[in-house]
Amino acid sequence: MTIRPGTAVGAALAALPLDPLENRILLCHATGLSRIQLITQAERALTDAEAAALDGLVARRLHGEPIAYIVGKREFFGLDFAVSDAVLIPRPDTELIVELALERLQQGERLLDMGTGSGAIAVSIAHTRPDAHVTALDVSEAALDVARRNAQHNGATVRFLRSDWFAALDAGERGAERFNVIASNPPYIAAGDAHLSQGDLRFEPVGALTDHADGLSALRTIVDGAPAYLHAGGWLLLEHGYDQADAVRALLGARGYADVQSWRDLAGIERVSGARLPA
Repeated sequence: MTIRPGTAVGAALAALPLDPLENRILLCHATGLSRIQLITQAERALTDAEAAALDGLVARRLHGEPIAYIVGKREFFGLDFAVSDAVLIPRPDTELIVELALERLQQGERLLDMGTGSGAIAVSIAHTRPDAHVTALDVSEAALDVARRNAQHNGATVRFLRSDWFAALDAGERGAERFNVIASNPPYIAAGDAHLSQGDLRFEPVGALTDHADGLSALRTIVDGAPAYLHAGGWLLLEHGYDQADAVRALLGARGYADVQSWRDLAGIERVSGARLPA
């Protein structure tokens, strides 16, 4: 479809072919109007540039591109996060690991976010708890650039390091750094999973989605390596797939962690598993 210049804002909103929420998001993005202004300025005519921009945005969405990538941002934990195709789109399910980490992080303690991507976990925690010392790692410099912008935009103090999992944390004679909480949402989709070629996942960075193996290799690396970087009694929290809770609990138990357990997201799915490092 084509939205013609001169079409009233309200009429354009009614004519768009997408879900009503997506129609509003794209119209706001094309015009620079807020949701309230779409109502109060419903009779305002679209300019040539606005109509052309709106057509382009709608075409991209009809092609399947995620709304978050089209508008370049996504809300997470009450904050605005910039996103690009260098990072996963933050999802509401991941708010669970933020809440669990905040419950376990005491005043002035240290938290490590592994595979930070957009910085959603690290920035949300640092914004909520300015007293915490938050470090975030990612192997992708492009992802770290996005995460740094999100920390600055949200007024959060986070130390970002480029690192292949724990590699950047080894500190020579002083030994490895240690943290009170380690949290991670690593790649956990198995290679060849049909979901990788469906929906929004088609557009997201494949290396942040799959471990190119059985879906558990990154989780194994973190479970095996974390004891060297956790304080005694510190918590390891891992987001995982909808059907991986049993396997992740088994990994934690085999490595000798205490209080092994899983937590359910709002859909009732076991989404995060974790445990403490014994004293």
